[in-house]
Amino acid sequence: MRQEQPLTDTEVGEIQQRMLSELIAAVRKSNPFYQRKLGEMGGATASMRLENLPLTTRAEVQQDQIDHPPYGTNLTEEAGRYVRLHQTSGSTGIPLRWLDTAPSWDWWKRCWATIYNAAGRTPEDRVFVPFSFGPFIGFWGAFESAVAMGNFCLPAGGMSTPARLQYMVENAATMVCCTPTYALRMAEVAKQRGIDLVGSAVRALIVAGEPGGSIPATRARIESAWGARVFDHVGMTEMGPWGFECVESPGGVHVNESEFIAEVVDPESTKPVADGGVGELVLTNLGRVASPLIRYRTGDLVRLTRGRCACGRWFARADGGILGRIDDMMIIRGNNVFPSTIEGIVREFEEIAEFRLEVDETKSMTELRILVEVCEGLPGPATLLTQAIRDRLHFSPVVVVVEPGSLPRFELKANRVDRVK
Repeated sequence: MRQEQPLTDTEVGEIQQRMLSELIAAVRKSNPFYQRKLGEMGGATASMRLENLPLTTRAEVQQDQIDHPPYGTNLTEEAGRYVRLHQTSGSTGIPLRWLDTAPSWDWWKRCWATIYNAAGRTPEDRVFVPFSFGPFIGFWGAFESAVAMGNFCLPAGGMSTPARLQYMVENAATMVCCTPTYALRMAEVAKQRGIDLVGSAVRALIVAGEPGGSIPATRARIESAWGARVFDHVGMTEMGPWGFECVESPGGVHVNESEFIAEVVDPESTKPVADGGVGELVLTNLGRVASPLIRYRTGDLVRLTRGRCACGRWFARADGGILGRIDDMMIIRGNNVFPSTIEGIVREFEEIAEFRLEVDETKSMTELRILVEVCEGLPGPATLLTQAIRDRLHFSPVVVVVEPGSLPRFELKANRVDRVK
C-alpha cells in the first residue's frame, strides 16, 4: 500500500488538477448523474476550473436514488464491477446507498492509511475495532486498511462491552478505532469491572462519527480514562475518509488534499469564505471515480486555515474539527447553539456520566432542558452547569438530574438531541 510522503503546496495543487481532470473526463463519458448535471451547464471540459462546476447536494443524490432505485445513477462503471455496498446511518434522513468497485475501495483504504500514518502507526501496532460491521460504513475501511498494511487486527463485532474490553486487554491491542461516545462508554464499563485501561497496552484511539474528538473537554476525558492519545478523524459514507489529525497539532483535522479538494462557502449565498472564516465545507473526492461527488455540500461547518503545519504538511486544516452541522443548530434565546458546544461544557464536569438534550420549539422562545446522569455517590452539578452555560452562552437551560443508568448508551453515533416542534 502506498505510503504518504510530505507534499509541498505546489505539488498538492498539481495532483488535484490532474486527478480532477481525469475525474471529469470519466464522468462525462459514462456517469449518467453527472452527465445530466454537467450537461445542464453546456458540458464541462477537463481543464474547467472547479469553482465553475455546479454544486452537488444530498437532496439531489437522495432524489436520484428515489427516482432510480435502489442505487441511483451516480455510477461510472457497469453494474457488475461493483463489489461493495454501504449505506449512511440515516441520522439526517433517508439512508443513502453507496456502491464501490474494487479500485474505489482500494482508494478508501489508501485514505485510511494516511489517517493511521499521521497517528504514528507502526507495523507492530495491534488494531482493535469494536464495531458491528453492518451496512453502515463506519470502521470497515479502518479494519481493512490496517490488514492491508500488515497490522494485527482484532474485529469485535457481536460482542458485549465487557467481552470486548477483555478481548482487547488479553490481545494487547495498542490502537482502538471507535466513536468518542463509545470510548467513554468502554471507560465507564472498565471502571465498573475493575479493568485498568491506563495500564493496558492501548496508546492511541482514533475516533470518528461525532465531533467529540476535537472538543477539548471530551478529548481530555477520554485521554485521562485511557491514558492514551486521542486522534480525531472525519469522513462520510458518500464522500470518504477526508480528515485526519496529526501527532504534532492536536485539536483539529487536516484535509487529505492529495485525495480531496476542499472549499468553504457561505451556507446561504454559497459564495466563497475567506481562509479562517467559518462556513460550510464543500468537498470533491478525486479517487473514488466509480461513485464520485463533485463539489458536494457536506452540511458541516468548519474554520479552514492554510499554511505549513508543524508536522510538515501543507494540507488545509479544519481548526477545532467539525464545529457543527447546519441542520443541528438550535436558536435558544436568540443565540445560535450547536449540540457540540453544549457537550464541550457538560464534559468539563467529571461527575456527569451521560447527558441528553431536550429542545422544546413549541413555545414562543425555544427552551433547552439538559438531562444529566451523575456518577453514583457524587453530588449533582445542576446549579454549576446552569451557571457555566449562562456565563458562556448567555442563556439559562433547565438542568435535570436523572437516575444513574437511565439515559441510553451508544456504540456508534450518539443521538443525544430530542426536538419537540
